[in-house]
Amino acid sequence: MHRLELQDISKQYPAVKANDRVSLRVKPGEIHAVLGENGAGKSTLMKIIYGAVRPDEGSMRWNGEVVQVANPAAARALGISMVYQHFSLFDTLTVAENVWLGLDRAWALADVTQRIGEVSATYGLEVEPARPLHTLSVGERQRVEIIRALLTDPQLLILDEPTSVLTPQAVDKLFATLRQLAAKGCSILYISHKLDEIRALCHHCTVMRGGRVTGEVDPTQETNASLSRLMLGAEPPPLQHRASQPGEVALAVKGLGSGLQDVHLELRAGEIVGIAGVSGNGQQQLMALLSGEDARAQKSTIVLRGEPVGGTSPAYRRARGLHFVPEERLGRGAVPSMSLAHNTLLTRSEAVGRGGWLRLAALQQQATGLISRFRVKAGGPGAPAQSLSGGNLQKFIVGREIDARPQVLIVSQPTWGVDVGAAGQIRAELLALRDAGCAVLVVSEDLDELFELSDRLHVIAGGRLSPSVPIAQATVEQIGLWMSGLWDATEAAA
Repeated sequence: MHRLELQDISKQYPAVKANDRVSLRVKPGEIHAVLGENGAGKSTLMKIIYGAVRPDEGSMRWNGEVVQVANPAAARALGISMVYQHFSLFDTLTVAENVWLGLDRAWALADVTQRIGEVSATYGLEVEPARPLHTLSVGERQRVEIIRALLTDPQLLILDEPTSVLTPQAVDKLFATLRQLAAKGCSILYISHKLDEIRALCHHCTVMRGGRVTGEVDPTQETNASLSRLMLGAEPPPLQHRASQPGEVALAVKGLGSGLQDVHLELRAGEIVGIAGVSGNGQQQLMALLSGEDARAQKSTIVLRGEPVGGTSPAYRRARGLHFVPEERLGRGAVPSMSLAHNTLLTRSEAVGRGGWLRLAALQQQATGLISRFRVKAGGPGAPAQSLSGGNLQKFIVGREIDARPQVLIVSQPTWGVDVGAAGQIRAELLALRDAGCAVLVVSEDLDELFELSDRLHVIAGGRLSPSVPIAQATVEQIGLWMSGLWDATEAAA
């Protein structure tokens, strides 16, 4: 008997048919991958299973019985838990309070706090129950969501891009956790764009394209190239990374504090500098200080193209050539309810006329150009940001900043949740920007990405920044060691 059976599930939205007669079967104890490019309909299908979206057609069987899942509470009552790609957490509450709210059991908060500690220790998902959520990075928030799901003892666990902001060590721990759960009979639906992960972890793989199932395979018998062809219809072109020609210092950081430990950093025109690190080690504070969102830095500690700008606003820095892509898409990178055209205005002013009047035709044209250039699947420039899949919204936000032709670009998690084809496109655009003389700083928890993009690498750990190492001399083992803060005086001197 199958744990879950979907038969001919369809869902139509005004601009797109997200699911078109999709059928899917998952066995008890099976880790089942759902693979597809951005906008293929994967997340919509998962939300239908979890009761967050109602299908227009089709049926669902749970342990052999026909069911209609009216809402997520009904799904949890059946034994279905889901970890969303975009988190459903409250910034003003603590970790324990957020987990408590998501549980249907009559537990006391103290019991929940104790269970969080036990589960986090068992599965290596370190998190402090008493910490306010707003102080957590994206990676740490993801751990909270996973722990909350595990506390419900699910029969089916749905994970939407669970490793997109986890380090290799954390991914290994998560995989061990998932294998433990599967061995106990828990079924797992696993959405990821990382083909290596799917081949290493999953027992079965359903491939989707354009809202339809296009194939089912045993991922252990496939290669990355064959999975790419199933997903995209072709293999993504290889990335062309030429040696950099660094110019003058475009951004200098001198003794930066404010939650960091005396950080020094130089970023030159025509180079990409990567920063690796385990989530929650100061990346958030560094990005906020460099972008101007945190104005506590002393003026002399951040120098942009020769001008001290510490303590100035993001708008002031943008006017002087510094653009920024935050790690959170919805809420910071884009206003969810606003159209793509109006979201362009968050960081671009080309369509703003005299006296602050908007030139709407120019604004629509600008957004349409971004959608076309970065191959964003959306219902046009008037589509609300929240209507896009996570990967397509990421393409739009990164594209908005690249298209501004910045002289300094700071980007956090550039390809989080983006399919292999779109990730290759974004990385190629970042390299082209570098070759045009832009200074690019990339903060990422995807080591493969950093090794593919960077000319030099730093590691951040405990609010400290390591010395830089040229990419030709860096190894995964060395960077992994440095992630624990283990760089010594000899390496610093080198």
